[in-house]
Amino acid sequence: MSTTTSTSTPGAGAVEPFDAIDVIRAKRDGGVLEPAQIDWVVDAYTRGVVAEEQMSALAMAIFLNGMEREEISRWTAAMIASGERMSFDALSRPTADKHSTGGVGDKITLPLAPLVATFGVAVPQLSGRGLGHTGGTLDKLEAIPGWRAALSNEEMMAQLEEVGAVICAAGSGLAPADKKLYALRDVTGTVEAIPLIASSIMSKKIAEGTAALVLDVKTGAGAFMTEEADSRELARTMVDLGTDAGVATVALLTDMSAPLGRTVGNALEVRESVEVLAGGGPADVVELTVALAREMLASAGRTDVDVEAALADGRAMDTWKAMIAAQGGDPDAALPVAAHTEELRAEADGVVAGLDAMKVGVAGWRLGAGRSRPGEAVQAGAGVEIHRHIGEEVRAGDLLAVLHTDTPERFGRAREAIDGAWDLAAPGTAVPARRIVLDRIV
Repeated sequence: MSTTTSTSTPGAGAVEPFDAIDVIRAKRDGGVLEPAQIDWVVDAYTRGVVAEEQMSALAMAIFLNGMEREEISRWTAAMIASGERMSFDALSRPTADKHSTGGVGDKITLPLAPLVATFGVAVPQLSGRGLGHTGGTLDKLEAIPGWRAALSNEEMMAQLEEVGAVICAAGSGLAPADKKLYALRDVTGTVEAIPLIASSIMSKKIAEGTAALVLDVKTGAGAFMTEEADSRELARTMVDLGTDAGVATVALLTDMSAPLGRTVGNALEVRESVEVLAGGGPADVVELTVALAREMLASAGRTDVDVEAALADGRAMDTWKAMIAAQGGDPDAALPVAAHTEELRAEADGVVAGLDAMKVGVAGWRLGAGRSRPGEAVQAGAGVEIHRHIGEEVRAGDLLAVLHTDTPERFGRAREAIDGAWDLAAPGTAVPARRIVLDRIV
């Protein structure tokens, strides 16, 4: 390996142990990067010594040629080393965390965190905001009057000890290399590189310091990975990364061909989550919430509990209210309602054989529930309320959905997006029951 004296502004005059061009060439030509090369290139990129165009070239080489398990593990460790690490060792409770790769109507974190915490397992859920057709957990919770996402580490630890669950924004100190690389991948066509997706997710989750992690890896039309084989590879890679880092990790491969539940939006999804915590709610949301809760509890050594009972008897709701109140929110306040609505009605009789998650998600985004760029404001009341889901009979004129927005000029493009989302089979057609959990990967 040749060495070079950096001529870039950051660290000018310092002698670097590697040359970025050599690292790029090694991966471009299908080679395996050495551990020291990986450590250096991630650190040097974070410091600004490796230029954006150089990391762009390396990201594309990784996208095209892949990485071996040891390379991905080392890359993830280097991302973690770029920032701070949290520890929950001081808590009196065991910890378990969940991460979803994102989807349409994926509100599962909201009922899941308090449900798991009800059984004495702390849930430190550091969440993000939505971008594009997938919603963000923090955006949803900010629809609750007074609720705040930003907590200090001390506040978070106190809430975990007292309440058992916290959903808040991740601090900027966790894996700063990931934040920089994520933005670069977004504009260089390398977002879909599985080694980089896996290391991005897992570097932050491992840095968060939880003892156990359950991954909800989506597949289907509304998922980040639409092909099951790709989703399965991503799940396998992330489970291996967690295992290599000493975190008990399991993944559920779950269906995202259709939206989860009957609402897509912010306040709309909070309302539906509260219905689940009250012992009701859509069957698919309940099924996935319970499945993930069992995995999280088992990973923390709690296999002797009745998860459904905690939803039915109000215990999980009590934890939810305590969690919301601890972050300044009023769990009993009325949720925001959009100023304008528009109904979509069926044009023919039939049975709903399919409901395209992507079309519904894009419609919700265009109505104002999501954002086109980071930092853009979202509407708390905007979104889509689904009235006919898979397997249900429809008559001509029946209500399929209600669109919600504060800005009625958005209805036109939202209708264009959602057009054709309902796939109607002939009346009386038997539609197979939807499988939510497709596989478990350990």
